[in-house]
Formats: sequence, structure tokens, C-alpha cells
Amino acid sequence: MNDFDLNAFLRNLTQRPGVYRMYDAKGELLYVGKARNLRRRVSSYFQKTAKDAKTMALVSLIDHVEVTVTNTETEALILENNLIKQHRPRYNILLRDDKSYPYIYLSEHEFPRMTFYRGARPKKGRVFGPFPNAQAVRETLHILQKLFLIRHCRDSFFANRSRPCLQYQIKRCTAPCVGYIDREDYARDIDNAVKFLEGRNREVIDDFVRRMEAAAEKLEFERAAQYRDQIAALRKAQERQYVSGADGDADIVAVEQSSGLFCVALLSIRAGRSLGSRTWFPQQTSGAEPGEVLSAFLSQYYVEREAPREIVLNTDIPEADMLASALSEAQGRKVMIKSRVRGERARWLEMAADNARQALAVRLASDMTLQQRYEALADALGLAQVPARMECFDISHTGGEATVASCVVFGREGALKSDYRRFNIEGIEAGDDYAAMRQALERRYLRLKKGEGVMPDVLFIDGGKGQLHVAEQVLDEIQVEGVQIVAVAKGPTRKPGMEQILLAGQEQPLILLADSPALHLIQQIRDEAHRFAVAGHTARRGKARRESTLESIEGLGPRRRQQLLKEFGGLQGVARAGIEDLMQVKGISRELARRVYEHFHGE
Repeated sequence: MNDFDLNAFLRNLTQRPGVYRMYDAKGELLYVGKARNLRRRVSSYFQKTAKDAKTMALVSLIDHVEVTVTNTETEALILENNLIKQHRPRYNILLRDDKSYPYIYLSEHEFPRMTFYRGARPKKGRVFGPFPNAQAVRETLHILQKLFLIRHCRDSFFANRSRPCLQYQIKRCTAPCVGYIDREDYARDIDNAVKFLEGRNREVIDDFVRRMEAAAEKLEFERAAQYRDQIAALRKAQERQYVSGADGDADIVAVEQSSGLFCVALLSIRAGRSLGSRTWFPQQTSGAEPGEVLSAFLSQYYVEREAPREIVLNTDIPEADMLASALSEAQGRKVMIKSRVRGERARWLEMAADNARQALAVRLASDMTLQQRYEALADALGLAQVPARMECFDISHTGGEATVASCVVFGREGALKSDYRRFNIEGIEAGDDYAAMRQALERRYLRLKKGEGVMPDVLFIDGGKGQLHVAEQVLDEIQVEGVQIVAVAKGPTRKPGMEQILLAGQEQPLILLADSPALHLIQQIRDEAHRFAVAGHTARRGKARRESTLESIEGLGPRRRQQLLKEFGGLQGVARAGIEDLMQVKGISRELARRVYEHFHGE
């Protein structure tokens, strides 16, 4: 067994969609699966519930699990299929070809038909897809029949009609079989349907929006609701498949930093398909910038490996031109290194960065790493023994609005999320962080003083000397003893690794080296308190899970909110959309689309 910590991995696994890969002790890939919620799906394998014999055998062999986070379930579906085809894991059901994908088929005929299709590519006609699932194809066909009245009957049935069938009666076909529509008009309907299936559907969506608004103005609410539902179904059926879009080979490389650690994630794209991701944790990175870490990684990684024609990075690196020239000479062909990309590559780049952040969260929570950091923290703070419980407070607000204080708790096993608390701050002057900190500390420790909880060994405060003095005063007033108070102040440059550690009762700040395990633990606790405070502040400003929840998104005004809801057929459609889908709405920039996406998918 390696140093993989299953419990820490599951506790910190993201709830985003993605693909998980299970390996045995020899590094052999056992199983590849997709998940709408990675944490819930992967955790289910290790729960003490009844499982079939095959699953039990798989679980008994699992040594470690790796994940690739995606932005949508469609991306996870297609990536899973790619990985299964490439590696053929022994616990996966293997398919010989692309028969697993459903398509829409357009026949070659004077009056073509559109129908569901699955199997080898036909010699005649056109196919559109693949679609994420069979239900999406059927929904699309259903809507195409309602929108354009395209026939879907077999040619033998079509050729032997003397009167219209039931499809004409229920307004799902124009009855070309008996001449109720001429060839030109039917061809126009086919052309509109093809435009929609090719993704040129802006005019169709706009037309549906106009129809919905017109129906609402006429008080035809049932009709308006029908258009709303059709828009949502259209969006779902046409969800873009970003993992299998653009052509070419590329390596997408992202570096992320947290609590003094760096993680590099590499996403391999071959022939336009994602083959999955890997992560590395470079060593001896004290004082290094992300670009330096990435440059060193690339230089070492491609020494004995074939480089693709394109390497895409999430940050600039020193001497990128020189490295590209060296790789081009070694490979015998041109290799390009880019850090400013758009479209599909920008999407892939964000996916690689997500995976680096996820790997960092798991690494920071591993038991082995935590134990080393706890011991180093006790030495740095001069504690008699390793702390068993630590708490950290932070304040979050926007211009004094909706102030929220967070309290996060760490034990020997890491974050104790069930013990986290938030405090809605009331009755203070807007923006008075000292008063907010005082109120939160008083409410927390008066309760603990009454025996409603366990006192911490160490209390961290995100702030400087002012916040430190407030904490000292509060604990002194309510007579709490034996708690080491520590303020974590950002350094002059506000750069991670330059923090000043202020201890109660000491005039001079404690300066820890950037690669100090103790500092890494302090940064992790401080960052978690900040995240929890910001999440609470955002939730307080919004109205949870109603349409007005969009009001809490900065830069999204009433008109754009209304347009989003119309375009996607309601809040559920907006929540399900990817960043690129959101950008298709007029007035929604990439940055604003990212805010909307993170509002629904952030953790």
C-alpha cells in the first residue's frame, strides 16, 4: 500500500462532475467510471452496504483512486468512453466500437425522415451526434417534429399511404406522403432542422423566446410555459461536448499553489479527445513563482517523452521561446508553447487547473502530511505538546453589507467540518472588522464557556495586531485561559509565504520560512476560514435556490437575469449550463459566465 489516504481523499473529494480511475497496488488500472457527483459516487464503493460479487472483488483490489474533474456530465461521459477504449480496464464492460453513442439519422429521400439511430455509420444519409444519451436524442426528435413537422416513419410505410396517419392529426407531420406539403416547403423545414442540429440554433432559440414573450403578453400562460420547457429541452439536447471538439494534439498544463505546496496537472489531448489527466507535486519549491515551477516541470518532463505540437499553459513561463525551440529541435518538428488561448483550449485549461486544485486539497488533508505539520507547528509556537484542536476566525463582507464571521475547526485528523460555525454579524457600524471579530468571538466562547463544546488549544485570527488585541481582550473578559492566540497577518507584499505570525504576549512577529511545514498548516487553516466566510457571505446576500438567487451574482443585472432565465427555460437550465453555453446569451461575457457557473458549482 502506498501513502494514499482513503479517508482524507474522500473527505476532500469535490462534488463536481468528473471521471474516477481505480488502481491496484501495482499501478494497474482496474476501473474507470463517471459521476455527476464525484464525492458521492466514489464514497459509495467504500460504504458498508450490500454489493454484488464483482464490485466486492474490485474494492478489495483498490490501492488508490485518481480523478479528473470536468465541467459537465457530458464531458465526463465522453472522457470515460475515451479512457475505457484506450486502457480496456478489466472491471469495465468493453465495447468494440462507437455503438454506445446514439445519433440522429437524416435519410436520403425526396422527403427525408429523421429518426433515432445507433450502430455503425450508414453508407447513405447523414448522422448528427453523438448525443450524451438516448433520452437527449428522443427529446430532440420530439421537439424537431413539433417545430418543423419532420416525418420519422419508415420509407415502406411512407410509400403505401393513401391518407394521412395519426402523426398528421396530432400536428407532428405535414403529411408529405399524400402531398399535403410540396417538396420546396418540406426542404425548407429540413434545412431549418439541420441548422439547429449543426449548432446554428441562435435564430431558433431567439424565435422561441419571442414566441414565449408574445404568448405571455396575450395571457396564454400554458403556451408560454410550453415554449419555456422546449427551450430547456433544446439546451439540454444540444449541450456542447467540449472534451471531444477541436482537432489536433495538445498537452494542457496547469500549475496551482496552496499553503506552500505546488501541484502541476497535465491533461492530454490527442486527435481532439481528452485522454485524462495526471498530477505531480514538485519538491524544493521554496520561494519559487508558479511560472518557474512550470518551466522546470516542462524541461524535465519532455526530456524522454514525445511532445505534442502544442503545449498550453495557465501561466507565462521564463524563456518560453527558448524552451519551445529546444523541444522543436529534439522532436524534429515544431512545438508551440502558448499561455493565452480561447475557446476549447481555454476550457481545457480551466479543467486542468480544477484538477490541480483538487489534488492539492487531497494532498493537504492526508494524515501523513498533517502529522508532520502539526509537530512542526508545535515547535514553531513553542507549545508543550501537539495541539489537539485549533480554531480560526475570519470576517467577510462587501462594503460592510451582509457581514459574516466564520469559525473553522481542525483536529489531529484535519478539518472537522461538522464543527464549523458561521455568525451573521448585526448591530455594528458597516465595515468595522474589529467590532465584527469581537461579536463573533464573544458569541463563540461564551457558549463554549457554558460547556456547549470543547475549547481549542490554539486560536488563529486572520488579521494583524488590531485583531490580535481584540481576541486577547475578549478571552480575558470572559476568563478563558490556556488558549494560544495567534494572528496571521499578510506580509508587505501580500504574497503567500511572506506572512507574519503574531503571538499574544510577544512584541516581535514570528517569521517562518516559506517552505516551513508549520507555515503551510497555518496557511491551510487560514485559507479554509476565508473560504468558509466568503461562502457564508455570498449565501446571506442571495436568496437560496430561487430565481432571485441570481441577484447575488455581481454584474448580473435584472435584464441579464431575465434573459438567462428565458434562454435556458428557468433556473434549473441556468444551473446546468456550462460556461461556454452561458456565453452564448447576449450580454454575458466570459468573466460573467464564470461567475454564474461558479455560483451554482462552487464548493
